[in-house]
Amino acid sequence: MERGDLFVISAPSGAGKSTLCHRLIEETPNVGLSVSHTTRSPRRGEVDGVDYHFVSKEEFMNMVDQGEFLEWAKVHDNFYGTSRLSVMPMIEAGQEVLLDIDVQGAMQVRKSIPEAILIFILPPSLEILEQRLRNRGTDSEETIKLRLKNARSEMAAAPSYDYIIINDDLIRAVGDLQSIVLARRCTASRVLARHDLSHIVSA
Repeated sequence: MERGDLFVISAPSGAGKSTLCHRLIEETPNVGLSVSHTTRSPRRGEVDGVDYHFVSKEEFMNMVDQGEFLEWAKVHDNFYGTSRLSVMPMIEAGQEVLLDIDVQGAMQVRKSIPEAILIFILPPSLEILEQRLRNRGTDSEETIKLRLKNARSEMAAAPSYDYIIINDDLIRAVGDLQSIVLARRCTASRVLARHDLSHIVSA
């Protein structure tokens, strides 16, 4: 059976990666988003099991001890992790899977799954990033300053990713992301796995 691809999407908070991921899923068949586990509290409008699996720190650390995470990291005083059981069955079934995770988690995934495709979403500028964070209206001034500080270090990791998308125009950015996913479906190994072309090409 043809395996799907794993796409790791990272960006500083406020760059719009979650919006891009959801738009890609809406517009592209057979693409799914892995739902991460986190110890942070839900934001307004977030739903448990849809946006994140919200768990206690004790529950999270028990999962760490059991080796249940493909990757996990501590970000902004909270823990985030991706369950292996939520990702690998989807890939084995031929589905494209998106991981909306931070830089620390992305580097862990690269070590355990070298064939994963890493994509970094950049804001047009730090000034626009700050404006987006303030317009969100969910963070304190102290938190905004911390997110901007962390954004600088996170963006320094962008060159180590396979692809970079600048989210200055949502429609164009979604198109760029979709192009990467669709191009991967046309790699030789996936086309040969999908079709019997033995009468045309030799293995």
